[in-house]
Amino acid sequence: MIKVLFISSIFVQLTTLNTFANNTYIMDTLPPVAETQPKTFTLFGDTRTDNYFWMRLTDQQKEAKQPDEQTTKVVNYLKAENAYREQQMKHTEALQATLFEEIKSRIKQDDKSVPYIYDGYYYISRFETGKEYPIHSRKKENLDAAEEIMLNLNDLAKGYSYYAIGGRNISTNNKILAYGVDTLSRRQYFITFKNLETGQQYNDIIPNTTGSVTWANDNKTVFYTRKDEALRSYKIYRHTLGTPTNTDVLIYHEKDEKFNVSVTKTKTKQFIIIASNATLSAEYSFLNANNPNGQFTLFEKRQDKLEYTIDQYENNWYILTNKDAAENFKIMTTPLNNTSLKNWVDLIPHNKNILITDFDLFKNHMVISERVGGITQLKIRPWTNGKPFYIKFNEPSYTVGANANLNFNTNVYRLSYTSLTTPPTVYDYNIPTKKLTLLKQTEVLGNFNPNNYTSERVMVKANDGTMIPMSIVYKKGFPKNGTSPVLLYGYGSYGISTDPYFSADRLSMLNRGFAFAIAHIRGGQEMGRSWYENGKFLKKKNTFTDFIACGQYLVNNKYAAKNKLFANGGSAGGLLMGAVLNMAPNLWRGVIADVPFVDVINTMIDETIPLTTGEFDEWGNPKQKEYYNYIKSYSPYDNVAAVNYPAILVTTGYWDSQVQYWEPAKWVAKLRQFKTDNNPLYLYCNMETGHGGASGRFKRIYDVARNYAFLFDLLGIKN
Repeated sequence: MIKVLFISSIFVQLTTLNTFANNTYIMDTLPPVAETQPKTFTLFGDTRTDNYFWMRLTDQQKEAKQPDEQTTKVVNYLKAENAYREQQMKHTEALQATLFEEIKSRIKQDDKSVPYIYDGYYYISRFETGKEYPIHSRKKENLDAAEEIMLNLNDLAKGYSYYAIGGRNISTNNKILAYGVDTLSRRQYFITFKNLETGQQYNDIIPNTTGSVTWANDNKTVFYTRKDEALRSYKIYRHTLGTPTNTDVLIYHEKDEKFNVSVTKTKTKQFIIIASNATLSAEYSFLNANNPNGQFTLFEKRQDKLEYTIDQYENNWYILTNKDAAENFKIMTTPLNNTSLKNWVDLIPHNKNILITDFDLFKNHMVISERVGGITQLKIRPWTNGKPFYIKFNEPSYTVGANANLNFNTNVYRLSYTSLTTPPTVYDYNIPTKKLTLLKQTEVLGNFNPNNYTSERVMVKANDGTMIPMSIVYKKGFPKNGTSPVLLYGYGSYGISTDPYFSADRLSMLNRGFAFAIAHIRGGQEMGRSWYENGKFLKKKNTFTDFIACGQYLVNNKYAAKNKLFANGGSAGGLLMGAVLNMAPNLWRGVIADVPFVDVINTMIDETIPLTTGEFDEWGNPKQKEYYNYIKSYSPYDNVAAVNYPAILVTTGYWDSQVQYWEPAKWVAKLRQFKTDNNPLYLYCNMETGHGGASGRFKRIYDVARNYAFLFDLLGIKN
């Protein structure tokens, strides 16, 4: 039974009591106090005690129609935490409502995407005023043609608290749409099929998939990926439309638990590709898309630390790879029918100063995505008649990347662009003329003027002397005199780079005197592959100390007042938040940790938990003593101490498949047990969603408004 701690009988009489299924919590002044059920684990002579291991439920327990005793106890505890937070933040409800309406008012409600053409159809996604979800439609041959609505998610989502679509894949004859549906927020999609000519749904329903299919060229055969109990994509099946799914043919079974599989198609439509990827290794196979019943051909067998991806053009394969110690990757080629490693030859050699992240093939050229000095770049390389050149932009710091480029025979490249002060923008770039044509810039309603805001890029010296980039944005007139609030954001894992981007939501902070900063810390890949390698495994602490250095820079250089520096991160960025809270608790006024990965030892040691085995190459395997000791030295849950922590808001989703809800729930319970301060500590658990939060475009604003209100309240900002 979950118990409450009574400070004194007099104090109890002054508080409001709330009861959940015979588990009593003090809801006014005292927070819920979780029952402690000590469970010990011993490894390498080291014994850990976990008082809150009981909060962990299996998927079967969560999905059962009749909850068992443990499930009831866990759910009641989560609800009590929600009720406590609501009660403690009740005085901010007016502020949250103001923020919600303010952020919502910036959204053009009847908005639509830039149409793109593919196989004779223009494809469009649009919103209608007041509706949560998009409508996906198309028009044949020209934009004046009649609209064909493929999916109206507003109709499909009726009756569901969560509704999301996975892939939308159309047969090569343009007649059949396959799409994935997730109604639990677990990223487990069932695939269904729709006849776009008649509007009828097929009876074929394929459960437990990654959400998309790849069509063979016969318009009746699809390949799809299924997930195992740990939600790892591990099997590729072939399905023939109109046949029972229990007769689907298993094409590929990935038995190595560190690998995930996927299936795609080359842009030329010539080949079906099966990819099997781990963090540090890859393996590909291919099949002629005109022969779906044939046998896949192995491209090159996997090797430890050999990474590669492939695509095809005419009589050659093009390969992005780290072969030959090419840390920042290079592009190689090999003949179409001779793919063994010994035949790979350099096309674009390795450059220690330029990270190649991707390439895209077209009839007359290729487009290469790079990182140069930490900035994303797009380079055009003609096949003949011309030297490679970059697409040029005017801002010193920005983010640019591919948009919809599905057509192989075109000299126009569509790209997306944004910066800290520039809303998301779509351009067409004419390669022969080198001219950019603006197609759309996301409209920010109200009195937004980008000229009212300023961005900076500064370099911060880390503990070991490494210079860490940091991007900063604020409204003009922001005083750098050590009196202002600053929110510092970071991620720093998996080689995922956090590039400067615009946020209309963020204006609600900037307009109230905040600056916003992004710490481009190691563990990402902003400054090249070495940036990632030096922020993982036994160098993971660089991620945390880099972030702390960025925070200290903001204070030392008077961007932030000493008592007005805030931090935010989610998922692996939530691990970052937990680590810096333990390492530098006095640096922060408040911290928001979204869906935080904080119970690193317990999660990485349990291979039944989704995603665990595939991440040994990111964090290390704690079943090896060296990694066990290192992970334990920074794991936020294992390092909670009896110290003063700042104000903390922790968010999670009950159905989260990536960071299970019990990690943040346990962490909050342990923080309550140990912390020596009286600062707010709140847990928000969305009982209907998972890792990505709410599925509607307006529902998500409630989360933003709540988080901002938490920060503003700490500073006494009431409107």
